[in-house]
Amino acid sequence: MVKKLQPHAELAPTFGSRAMSEPVPKYRLPDTEMPPRTAYQMIHDELMLDGNARLNLATFVTTWMEPEAEQLMAETFDKNMIDKDEYPQTAEIETRCINMIARLFNAPEDGEAVGVSAIGSSEAVMLAGMALKWRWKARRAAAGKAATKPNLILGTNVQVVWEKFCRYWEVEPRYIPIDEGRYVITPEEVIQRIDENTIGVVAILGTTFTGEFEPIEAIHDAVVAHNQHHDLAVPLHIDAASGGFVAPFIHPDLRWDFRLPNVVSINASGHKYGLVYPGVGWAIWRDRQHLPEDLVFHVNYLGGDMPTFTLNFSRPGNQIVGQYYNFLRLGRSGYTRIMQTLRDIAMELATAIVQLGPFELLSDGSTIPVFAFRLKDASRYSVYDVSERLRVRGWQVPAYTMPAAAEHVTVLRIVVREGFSRDMSELLLTDLGKVIKELEDSPPAQPKQLDGHFHHG
Repeated sequence: MVKKLQPHAELAPTFGSRAMSEPVPKYRLPDTEMPPRTAYQMIHDELMLDGNARLNLATFVTTWMEPEAEQLMAETFDKNMIDKDEYPQTAEIETRCINMIARLFNAPEDGEAVGVSAIGSSEAVMLAGMALKWRWKARRAAAGKAATKPNLILGTNVQVVWEKFCRYWEVEPRYIPIDEGRYVITPEEVIQRIDENTIGVVAILGTTFTGEFEPIEAIHDAVVAHNQHHDLAVPLHIDAASGGFVAPFIHPDLRWDFRLPNVVSINASGHKYGLVYPGVGWAIWRDRQHLPEDLVFHVNYLGGDMPTFTLNFSRPGNQIVGQYYNFLRLGRSGYTRIMQTLRDIAMELATAIVQLGPFELLSDGSTIPVFAFRLKDASRYSVYDVSERLRVRGWQVPAYTMPAAAEHVTVLRIVVREGFSRDMSELLLTDLGKVIKELEDSPPAQPKQLDGHFHHG
């Protein structure tokens, strides 16, 4: 967001110090240097005004890693991920991670799965979307048909990055509305919107609104049957930003990935349940043919030929190192244990919140460790009042509306991440009980309404 310049604003030191006897300008460079410890102290003190990341139950992003992982990441801040000739072992570690993830997502053993690391799932989504569009353009060109009106089928429950993709790359979004009581898309709604200009269908493994899985196998089978009947080749992309590092461990028999032959690409967020600090994401294609060569650029001015398929260029390699540390450190058994524990905490907390009385669940945390709930009666106070009172106690529990067509439904959502223990769950439940008693005893004159936009990520 662009903010108005305030040329005369200054930072006043919060306590007396010989090194901080004069105010420091906020919005222009200071005229002179200051000691490193002084600069650190000023910034450190100011950042205390931020919320406590561990108590932020809004974000899916990892807020805790082991000290050994933090040390490795600190040691590799200065390695430029794009410079694979200069940092060949970091590049090798990236390749290992891609292979591990492709196998985790059941890429065909006789195929040649390919992938890239990215700055979160946001970049990975853009890359996967571009590949869908280019493949569609190639099919249209081979058939001698125009490629001027591409469309993408997705639900109104998608993360905002998909809206950005459609706008930036001039693709018509064909949204499937979400209804009260149904917060995922259905095969029937998908099929109704497919035509020869459809570049793909996006299905979500763990929506940010409720944490639910969309019925991916049913959607896949319906699209395959529709393709065969109408001589089309519409593929599926799976947005597994939230569920990609959960489902393989606690829902191993769920068919959502490359076991389904018409799933051509998957994105996942390493900085969510991949358990890495922000920001690292992954885009994986089931076969090299699904990543058009036209989108891959080759550079040699860093030394050696380096193919690159990213929107960003220079970026630190430390998140890749952090991801590899987790893969080695935890393995399948470690990830399974963590995800089972988080799922159990989420489901226990969801059940306990319902037992408080005023709430009902939209989801229960059984898919990924995320659940949403709402007030049965919002006439005296609202979910925004609950969220605001919890924030006073340090908890950040977001309140928001559901997507269009269900936007009258207002909910609270809790994301259970590693670092959120059963003890913390009990503390949250106790504080929530106190908040409800306060609101029941002294309701506000007018229930609070939404006064801004909440980012679901």
